[in-house]
Amino acid sequence: MALEVAEALDAEIVAVDAFTVYRGMDIGTAKPPVKDRRRVRHHMLDMLDPTEDCAVPWFQQAARAAIDGVVARGRRALLVGGSGLYFRAVVDPLAFPPTDAAVRAAIEAEYADDPAAAHAALAEVDPAAADRVAPGNLRRAVRALEVVALTGRPFSDWQRTWDAYEPVYAGIRVAGLDIPRADLVTRLDRRVDAMLTVGLLEECRRLARLPLSATARQAIGYAELFEHLAGGATLADAAERAKIRTRRYASRQARWFAADPRVRWVRPPIAASRILEVLAD
Repeated sequence: MALEVAEALDAEIVAVDAFTVYRGMDIGTAKPPVKDRRRVRHHMLDMLDPTEDCAVPWFQQAARAAIDGVVARGRRALLVGGSGLYFRAVVDPLAFPPTDAAVRAAIEAEYADDPAAAHAALAEVDPAAADRVAPGNLRRAVRALEVVALTGRPFSDWQRTWDAYEPVYAGIRVAGLDIPRADLVTRLDRRVDAMLTVGLLEECRRLARLPLSATARQAIGYAELFEHLAGGATLADAAERAKIRTRRYASRQARWFAADPRVRWVRPPIAASRILEVLAD
């Protein structure tokens, strides 16, 4: 569908996906094959080794640079994918506060046995952030305290950029494909089975020999098959867990994009012509 739309718009595709950026992670990410990349130029594929972490600020900068290149060539950029966080990071002026592993570790150690105390400490320095963090959620409280320690600014100040959908690109149009849940679940399950048929297990076996980053190792489908290869699950169990995680992720995607007022939903029958109508409207 994206290929047809890109050709009609004389556009180049920018993949908005957290894992197609990794070289060697091809089958489990449904990465476009070479023939499709020859048909339409693609960006943000095979950018990192799977031993590297894919941080959102890095993705934001790299994708925007790719879009700038597309525009400089006098063409349009067609963003394609379902990673909601990465999409917003690229098109909206989201700000990402710095991190420091040592500072975070020190805060975690201080409150490891007392999440309520971490929440109370956060409430003193950033009441707005504390209101949005459950008292028992130590991870989020520590992150907010880390930001305050590093920047001197309340974490809630950084979060305000998330509340407005004000794109950095003028005239942006967003089309979402709204597939009925029952049909979607069937297609997702078949997709996992198809990936296994064409060699996902062998791909995981090759990757498992590498010192994978935390980001790459937890990718849906890969994490489950790594567990199988380590003897922690049967192949059937691993496949079923991958299907369950995929369905849950699809639900999160739906909720994420439902909150974006820019999305115009295309419902069955879905065709490139209908997507083009939305993007041109």
